[in-house]
Amino acid sequence: MILKIVTLFLIGMAVLAMFGRLRLPGTGGRRIAFGRSRTGKCPACGRHRIGSGPCPCGKG
Repeated sequence: MILKIVTLFLIGMAVLAMFGRLRLPGTGGRRIAFGRSRTGKCPACGRHRIGSGPCPCGKG
């Protein structure tokens, strides 16, 4: 019984993953960042930027 539940769960997750890929074609499932670099990092120092404010290094 538990094996059936686990199998159905995995099949459901695979179906959801396929629909997620169809929704944003060409992005590979990554989130789209508008107006910034795609990785969310400062171009000067490479730190991750949180929010839309300037980087703490003051250059980016």
